[in-house]
Amino acid sequence: MAKLIIVDDEQKIRAALRDILEYEGYDVDEAKDGEEGLDMILKASYDVALCDIKMPKMNGLEVLAKVSEAEKSTQVVMISAFGNVENAVEATKRGAFDFITKPPDLNRLLITVRNAIERAKLVQETKTLKKRIYKLNEIVGESDPIKKVKDTINRVAATEARVLVTGANGSGKEMVAKQIHEKGSRANQPLVEVNCAAIPSELIESELFGHEKGSFTGAAARRVGKFEQADGGTLFLDEIGDMSLSAQAKVLRALQENKITRVGGDKEIKVNVRVIAATNKDLRQEIVNGNFREDLFHRLSVIMIHVPPLAERRVDIPLLADKFLHDIATEYGAPAKDIMPDAMNYLQSLPWTGNVRELRNVIERLVIMCGDNITLDDVKSYA
Repeated sequence: MAKLIIVDDEQKIRAALRDILEYEGYDVDEAKDGEEGLDMILKASYDVALCDIKMPKMNGLEVLAKVSEAEKSTQVVMISAFGNVENAVEATKRGAFDFITKPPDLNRLLITVRNAIERAKLVQETKTLKKRIYKLNEIVGESDPIKKVKDTINRVAATEARVLVTGANGSGKEMVAKQIHEKGSRANQPLVEVNCAAIPSELIESELFGHEKGSFTGAAARRVGKFEQADGGTLFLDEIGDMSLSAQAKVLRALQENKITRVGGDKEIKVNVRVIAATNKDLRQEIVNGNFREDLFHRLSVIMIHVPPLAERRVDIPLLADKFLHDIATEYGAPAKDIMPDAMNYLQSLPWTGNVRELRNVIERLVIMCGDNITLDDVKSYA
C-alpha cells in the first residue's frame, strides 16, 4: 500500500483530501504545518507528500528544498490556492513533481498521485540498483597496497583531477575507475568506457570524437562519439597505451581546450568530461620508444594509481574469494558455498598470473563443479 502525507495548515483541507485518498486505498498521514511535515517525511518513508505552499513555521517551498537535500525518494506535489505561473515554475525548479491549485480537480489529483507513486518507486529502485552495483564494484582487500589504492581513490574522487591507473591485465584497473566515478560529484552522470586496445587504429578517432555523414566510406549517418556521450560525466580510456599517435594528438587537444571536432566536421563542440585513463604498459618507456606522447602523459597523470598484481597481495585472496562466492551465488540464485581452510591455503599459494580476473574465474568454476564444501582436492583439480 502506497503511503502518503498531507502537509497543510487547514484542517478541513487535510480531512477532505484524506477521505478521498483513503477511499482510493492509500495509507495517509497528516501534518498541520511545514515543520511538522518535514520532520515526519525525514523520519518515515512516504511515496508522496501533498504540500501546501503558504504555511506557518515553514512554507511548502522550504519543505520541498529540505526533502530534496535529504535525497528522499518522496515525490512532493505542491497544492496552493495561489495558482500563478510564478509559483508553479519555482516549485518545479526546486524539484516538485507537480503543482495543483486549490480546490483541486479530483481526477487531476488522483492521476497526479498515481504517477507520483510510480515515480517514487522508480527512484527507490534506482537507488537500490546503484547500491548493488556499487557493491559489485567494491575494491576488496586489507593488504597495505590495496589500502593505499583505496585511500588515494577517496582523496581524488571528490576532485576533478585526471587519473592514470596502471597495473597488469586483470588486476582491477576498471574497478578503480568505477570507484572514482561513483564516489565523485559526477556519480549521477554517465560513465562511458572505451577499450582502446579493442578498436582498430583507423576507427579509434571516430569512436572517440564521432563523425559526420559521408566523412569516410561506410559513414552513412552522423555518429556521436564517446566524448560527447560522456559530457557532464566521466570518460574511462582503458588501455590508452594502445592508442594511435594521431588519436593521442586529438585527445590532448580535447583535454587542453575542452572541445572536440567530429571526423569530417569543422564545428567545434564543447565537452565537459573528466578523463580517467588506464594502461598495462610502461608509458614512460613507450615515450622513449616513440609510441606515446609525453605531453599527453603529463596531462593524464595528474594523479597516478598503481594497482598491484594479486601475487603481491595474497593476504587478500580469502576476502576476494568470499566476495566472489557470494556474488556468484546471487547470480545463480543459490546458497553460497564454503572453501575449506586447506583449500584456501592452496589458493593463496598459486601464481595467479591472470590476477583478480583469473581468481574470479577459478571461483566460478569451483562453484559449478564442486559440492557445498570446496575441498583441497577440488581446488587441485579445477584451479
